[in-house]
Amino acid sequence: MHAGKLVFAQVMEFAPWRTFRRLVGEYRGDFNVRSFSCLDQFLCLAFAQLTYRESLRDIEACLCTQPAELYSLGPLGNVSRSALADTNEDRDWRIYYEVAQSLIRTARRLYAEGPIGVDISETVYALDPTTIDLCLALLPWARFRATKAAIKLHTLLDLLTPKPGAFFVTRAKSNSRFNRLLSRPVDRSTGLICDLCVELVVFYSHQGYSERLRRIVCRDPERDKRLVFLRNHVSLPALTVCALYKSRGQVELFFKWIKQHLRIKRFLDTSENAVRTQIWCAVATYVLIAIVKKKVPLDALLYTCLQILSVSVFEKTEVSCALQPDGSQSDPPIATNQLILFDFYRTLLCDNLFSFVANLLFPLRVFAFSSRPKG
Repeated sequence: MHAGKLVFAQVMEFAPWRTFRRLVGEYRGDFNVRSFSCLDQFLCLAFAQLTYRESLRDIEACLCTQPAELYSLGPLGNVSRSALADTNEDRDWRIYYEVAQSLIRTARRLYAEGPIGVDISETVYALDPTTIDLCLALLPWARFRATKAAIKLHTLLDLLTPKPGAFFVTRAKSNSRFNRLLSRPVDRSTGLICDLCVELVVFYSHQGYSERLRRIVCRDPERDKRLVFLRNHVSLPALTVCALYKSRGQVELFFKWIKQHLRIKRFLDTSENAVRTQIWCAVATYVLIAIVKKKVPLDALLYTCLQILSVSVFEKTEVSCALQPDGSQSDPPIATNQLILFDFYRTLLCDNLFSFVANLLFPLRVFAFSSRPKG
């Protein structure tokens, strides 16, 4: 089915191209465009993401070396730095944001069966932000503080199923003040310290949230740290509330994975539109590989799949075989009447070496025989 197709082309077949074309028309991405379309831009940035290209010159050099192989993907073999730079500057970044959101929705349905380690039937979301430091001199629009530039990413992960939910668990600040209304008994052998029903007493805090809260205090045995949680749900067990907040670590692992493996540490351009475009194309590519891993399916880790793709995008192999980490492929059969080149040279070398040693030792043997005393 995929005979003659590049691994990169096979991976791109899993992208929602109908949605992509609709979004390009909605945001007028290809309006008055003659040669380099939004599709070409996305393919270039996805290629750069998968093969770890870090500059426009790098992308141009790699794509222009394979023009015949990339013919089926459009004019990628003739891409230029100036065309890609202008496209990153002008095309609306919201196109790729919407594409990434579409892929995320697909991935959520595929990965909805995974357990989260908490016995709960409601939908659970994990929300956490992270900061990516930037250079203030190069990106003045991204001012974070007086002498620092940065962008802040807020990520919301669905930990169970895509159903609506209305309850939360959060950490309380150290200077938070409460009025205790009710105390519940707890088992201190489990690490719980107290389970209280409270209300906020600081004026602005009470104005922002006047409802009653559940204040749960426990001790983390791994870090030997006292943790205080606030919850607006009173029916869940206290240990379940602590376990829910611990699941927020999946967001931190996600950010760690992004900073280590997604190529957003170095931006191709410094404009706001180009930075947003590169970030959302990187996220879309990452989620696309996660979808491929689930649909093919593949037993390898997502990190392993990305590493293999980085060196096999130009191969014409079935994607399910190309992304096998063990490389367990049977050796081709060897015909008995066919001479193996290595064995031939090894035999020839051994024969020549034996002849050389024999010719070297023959005069010595003659000399030793003639020099022996007679009688």
